[in-house]
Amino acid sequence: MSISESAGKLREMIEKVIEDHRITRREYDMIQHQAAQDGFIDPHEQALLSQLHDMIEDKSVKMVP
Repeated sequence: MSISESAGKLREMIEKVIEDHRITRREYDMIQHQAAQDGFIDPHEQALLSQLHDMIEDKSVKMVP
């Protein structure tokens, strides 16, 4: 199964956050918007969002103002 264009963009956004080890509320909102932009969160997008949420929860990515 190929990755959708939306999932590819989402992956790029999340990779930047992972590299920085931090995420702002604005970045988080933009990521959520990107995932829901086409009206459907596909399995790849869901996996990326789950990975991001896990990293925020375990503090490997910190939420900053």
